[in-house]
Amino acid sequence: MSKIMLIAVILIPVLIGVLVPVIPFRKRRHMEVFLEAGVVFNTLLVWSLLGHRPTDSFILAKFTGDLAIAFRVDGMGMVFAGLVSFLWPLATLFSFEYMTKEKHEKVFFMFYTITYGVTLGIALADNILTMYFFYELLTLVTVPLVMHTLTREAILASRKYLYYSLGGAAFAFIGMIFVIIYGNTTEFVLGGVLDVGKIGDRTNILLLIYVIAFMGFGVKAAVCPFNSWLPQAGVAPTPVTALLHAVAVVKAGAFAIIRLTFYSFGTDFLKGTWAQYTVMAVVMFTIVYGCSRAVKETHLKRRLAYSTISNLSYILFGVTIMTPLGMTGALTHMVFHAFMKICSFFCAGAIMYRTEKHYIHELDGLGRRMPWVFGIFTISSLALMGVPGLAGFISKWNLAYAAVESGNTLAYFGIGCLLVSALLTAIYMLSIVIRAFFPPADFDENTGKEFSDPNWKMLLPLIVFAVAIICFGLFSSPVVGFFRDVADGYYNVV
Repeated sequence: MSKIMLIAVILIPVLIGVLVPVIPFRKRRHMEVFLEAGVVFNTLLVWSLLGHRPTDSFILAKFTGDLAIAFRVDGMGMVFAGLVSFLWPLATLFSFEYMTKEKHEKVFFMFYTITYGVTLGIALADNILTMYFFYELLTLVTVPLVMHTLTREAILASRKYLYYSLGGAAFAFIGMIFVIIYGNTTEFVLGGVLDVGKIGDRTNILLLIYVIAFMGFGVKAAVCPFNSWLPQAGVAPTPVTALLHAVAVVKAGAFAIIRLTFYSFGTDFLKGTWAQYTVMAVVMFTIVYGCSRAVKETHLKRRLAYSTISNLSYILFGVTIMTPLGMTGALTHMVFHAFMKICSFFCAGAIMYRTEKHYIHELDGLGRRMPWVFGIFTISSLALMGVPGLAGFISKWNLAYAAVESGNTLAYFGIGCLLVSALLTAIYMLSIVIRAFFPPADFDENTGKEFSDPNWKMLLPLIVFAVAIICFGLFSSPVVGFFRDVADGYYNVV
């Protein structure tokens, strides 16, 4: 039964999404109940699956040799599937209210729900071929979401997203082919699958292929110089940008790089080579670059987008350390950042929904009109800075600790990048909070009296995210301990 659930949790959201435009709902409320009930039901199935992991994989389709579309639950899959399945029902609930001002709702919710299933396909992939298949499929089902408004800006943004994603996938495809040729198996095995006997004197070629594949998967993870699509995609509705920046797309890129590094090529093959130093230098530069651009940006969602670019490379910095501690830090930030950033984006979406204000200079005094939204935004801002007691501090501490313990000289400079990033994050996040709660002296006190906090459909997800950010900061030991077990291979034997 558990093996059947492996494919069921992927197909159920797809089926729900396909049915949305087909079913003639008499009232909008009926569609909301159908969607939320379906998404919550699938989430419960996912968590049941994670709690009762099947003993082997489920093969959906088998091709020649080891090539197959197959699924299983290992430690990495538990982390990503658990994260996605927890956030999706809350994101869907938020979307119900937000999309009342948008057109083509049924089309939106169709692709939005299908994306849930496709993302779970990436999380539960048993091998690199299956992951790559769903990775490509993720691009195809999210492009309509980016271009949802059908404005000129949205169409251009969707084209750019598509071109970048397909280009990156082409590079990643090269890496997949080499793993298939030079590996003992296509399955994900902690420690890597490369066969030394097959490699022979082609070590440098394989290292080059790793860098190419890293940058290919890194397109979705917004590494420099392939990240300009991410701020531009902010023209999409906020539930989509939150999906892109916090849950599915960018985390799928980071997840794929973790799989590539630790489960396909293997750190024994990569550690100490020029390939490790090359990708580490790229992500360190991206950390500082993203924060620097965020400081200069005046559009609220685009500022958060540049913040995402920086924070994604925090995850990749942990990956490039190439130790169990580095992987622990990467997983910690992958999960904690998802909560912090979806919270920030949904706060921004609530602000735009209620006020139709998009630029930071327009937010003066709104903290007094929307205290719940801006109060929660303040919590997410402090967490992104790395203030002790909140989730961001825990993940950054683990990354810095991993860098120190690695003995890698370049990783020490990475700690400096983290500190610079924390300072710049304080500047670009707190400047928003200060303007909202402490406007200039010439501020008209009557401005914005017509604005208020949104209804419970928007506020409830924000409150849950804020509570999670605080709880992760105060009671992180069990969660980080689980990530450490995943990095040590405790959950690999299923």
